[in-house]
Amino acid sequence: MTEHPRPARAPGPALAAYLGLSALALPPLAPLVLRRRLARGKELPDRWREKLGHASAPRPEGPLVWMHAVGLGEVLALRALVARLRARRPDVQVLITSTTRASAEVLAANMPPGCRHQFLPLDTPGAARRFLDHWHPDLCVWAEQDLWPGLTWRAARRGIPLAMVGARMNARAYRARARAAWLYRDLYKRFALISAQDERTAAHLARLGAGNVQVDGSFKPAAPPLAADAGALDALRRAIGGRPVWLAASTHPPDEPLALTAQRARLGQDPAALLIVAPRDPARGADIARICTDAGMVAQQRSANSIPDAGAQVYIADTFGEMGLWYRLAPAAFIGGTTSPVEGHNPWEAAQLGAAILHGPHVANFAADFAALHAADAAQEVTDAPALAAALGAPETATMAGRAQALVARGVDRIDDLCDQLAQLVPSLPEPRR
Repeated sequence: MTEHPRPARAPGPALAAYLGLSALALPPLAPLVLRRRLARGKELPDRWREKLGHASAPRPEGPLVWMHAVGLGEVLALRALVARLRARRPDVQVLITSTTRASAEVLAANMPPGCRHQFLPLDTPGAARRFLDHWHPDLCVWAEQDLWPGLTWRAARRGIPLAMVGARMNARAYRARARAAWLYRDLYKRFALISAQDERTAAHLARLGAGNVQVDGSFKPAAPPLAADAGALDALRRAIGGRPVWLAASTHPPDEPLALTAQRARLGQDPAALLIVAPRDPARGADIARICTDAGMVAQQRSANSIPDAGAQVYIADTFGEMGLWYRLAPAAFIGGTTSPVEGHNPWEAAQLGAAILHGPHVANFAADFAALHAADAAQEVTDAPALAAALGAPETATMAGRAQALVARGVDRIDDLCDQLAQLVPSLPEPRR
């Protein structure tokens, strides 16, 4: 690890106020909140103390890059940067942090070489100090939207270079941050590199005080495909046989009625049709099964250790870490979160594994990604169940998958320059004495 010089610049008034208030209010509340979440099953029993800065793994030798993303999709996308960065700097180890239990469990099944995962510590002085003292990162990379002021400032105070990658900020997010513009202005000026996904985000960041924002697009297309257990995939393929299959991926409650109505129409055309529903929250599996029963459809649940038999019309994939299975099985996928203010999920996971991309009208979280797919005629918007059912049966839908995969290949090339810049921010190990 490298010793960093400590910059002298003190926090401005807004940041100083945040640091003071968080130091008083958060430490007494943090353990109570975490224990309540633990009781509700929202924290891992053996790892919840990571959020208080207590590491559960040793620091590896050599340069260490700490990358943070808040949730499941963003964490999986970081694998693209990890792979390209370590191709340039094989001596670098990577620590990935996130905040959600789902992100930890799914990443465990898709962990790149040279990586380990911890939960991001809460933004308290003690948790930050314990985290930074243990891991002593040589570079801190914040991805997309999440930015914790206390941790950011304390890393900068230690002289750890800061970078932000894949930044995306729509108008609503900008308005929220603009209310604390002086705080963000102080933080953004401490970054050595800020990379945005699109020009709109770059403009928002500039208005908040960020300097020299570059636009590199999304790095999600370059992420490695989601993994799948070969034995499980073979068993499912044998069980499904030649049945026509489609997927409703990462669904939320507003998505499932649309998918089930479309499936009913598909069954009218082909009684062998099978819909796989993979809810964003697998704990909702039993609720979805009841909705299927009320709709007169036969449903089976993955969480019951079942595989779809000949009578299954809906297969509920209510497990963590198996999305790589479902995208490999389905030639077409409806992307969840696109029928409501959730505003969509990552379409590139489908593209990487050859599934044609269908979606609803709400895609603000991935506006640039869906725009790129539509520009290449590699995705289709559907507004209701009849349109979804028609798209699933249309011959041209199958050709979209190939065009999306071509965009994936180009996405790998786009992030090479960004990875070169990140590699230059990581100090090299000193040459051994002879």
